[in-house]
Amino acid sequence: MLNWPNCTNARDLGGLPLTDGGRIRTGALARSDNLDQLTDAGIAAVRAAGVSRIVDLRSVWECETYPSPFTHDDRWLNVPLTDPADPDVSTSDLFEQYRILIDDYPDRFASAITAIADAPSGGVVLTCHAGKDRTGLVTALTLALIGVPRDAIAADYAITNLTKPRPGFALPTTETILHLLDHLDTEYGGPRRYVNQSGMTTTHLASLTTRLSQVDRQG
Repeated sequence: MLNWPNCTNARDLGGLPLTDGGRIRTGALARSDNLDQLTDAGIAAVRAAGVSRIVDLRSVWECETYPSPFTHDDRWLNVPLTDPADPDVSTSDLFEQYRILIDDYPDRFASAITAIADAPSGGVVLTCHAGKDRTGLVTALTLALIGVPRDAIAADYAITNLTKPRPGFALPTTETILHLLDHLDTEYGGPRRYVNQSGMTTTHLASLTTRLSQVDRQG
């Protein structure tokens, strides 16, 4: 967990294993709930972490109503995964909400992950409102694309249960995100084919892997 006052669901993904024996570099990719909660000390902590890009996945309306303290900073980039005009699916179960987003907006997901791959040198932060659903989906896809095992992806997704979940939000479970990854396999041939169909190139994927991966060397 990252000490970014007053965020309650901010964490560094460094250390997660890769199937080739490497791991995610510490400081390369973080995920967080809404940065508009940050105190002055929290803002200073984000700057001290060497963050070069903040990918804000909230709608334009959310960003205007609850502005990030980095809105006018070059490192902030809004890549909305949802829009207020989208149909309300909040009464559906969590997997169904995720499936609708995945099926309807592959271009939005590809844009969000490309924003990580194309970021300037430094760390990248993914953020939304609670740091659970939109951030959780983009994080899971990103991790799958670079070769993090699915049990580790699911374990990271479910960590939100151990933070301070916000009242009224469905809690994440490992089964939900594993079901979603299975859906990507069944309907699209896997995460790579899913993002490739929306313009994410092999060059983007190579850049993503290079910036996030650390090879563990023996001896």
